[in-house]
Amino acid sequence: MNPRIKVITLGVDDLEKSLVFYRDGLWLPTQGIIGTEFEDGAVVFFNMNDDLILALYPRVALAKDANVSVGPSGPAEFLLGHIVSSKQEVDAIMRRAERAGARVTDPARDRFWGGYSGYFQDLDGHLWEIAWNPAWEVRE
Repeated sequence: MNPRIKVITLGVDDLEKSLVFYRDGLWLPTQGIIGTEFEDGAVVFFNMNDDLILALYPRVALAKDANVSVGPSGPAEFLLGHIVSSKQEVDAIMRRAERAGARVTDPARDRFWGGYSGYFQDLDGHLWEIAWNPAWEVRE
């Protein structure tokens, strides 16, 4: 298989609230909610870069579409990592996320691996790490 991961979809409980969190709180670009003309079709897409899209899809509709049961989820089963170019940028994004309603689970601090990062959960409990790694180049 030649990996071509293009879309990461998060199941959310309230599409409107999640849209506001990501668009207004984290400043991610989007056209807003689309697909409302279809039953269970409402979705939000955020262009993260040239090769990746973050999608928000109602949890119940996602389960129906995939023919699986809606069950309890836990924050430790999945992590989205956002790499930035400085410690200051980590701090700024962590503050922005918290102001938008995120729950900071571990404030930004120096890490054992030589970088600097913090963790938060979005409105649906999805876990994010905002990190600066001195060994990685960040292309803008």
